[in-house]
Amino acid sequence: MDVKEAVGIAKGYVIDLFAEEAITHVALEEVVFDEPSGDWKVTIGFTPRWNQFNAALTSALGNGHPDSRNRSYKVVRIRDLDGRVISLTDRLLVPSND
Repeated sequence: MDVKEAVGIAKGYVIDLFAEEAITHVALEEVVFDEPSGDWKVTIGFTPRWNQFNAALTSALGNGHPDSRNRSYKVVRIRDLDGRVISLTDRLLVPSND
């Protein structure tokens, strides 16, 4: 599988899994291929329903980009051999000292 296939699987999985949560702004954040395990680790970010108002307000008042504190990030681990999703975990951001 190539990067585009892994990203497509990960985005589709997150959209489907969180369909009842009415998430928005689903986007690719990061892709890593783990050579030793043969797995793709694809980070997908999205805005949960309960943060959508805050994200819209922050975007309107700021520079047009949603604040990362209003987003959730999930790492979808996909087996390269068969394209099977094997895990979904939280990706916690480390606050910057800006």
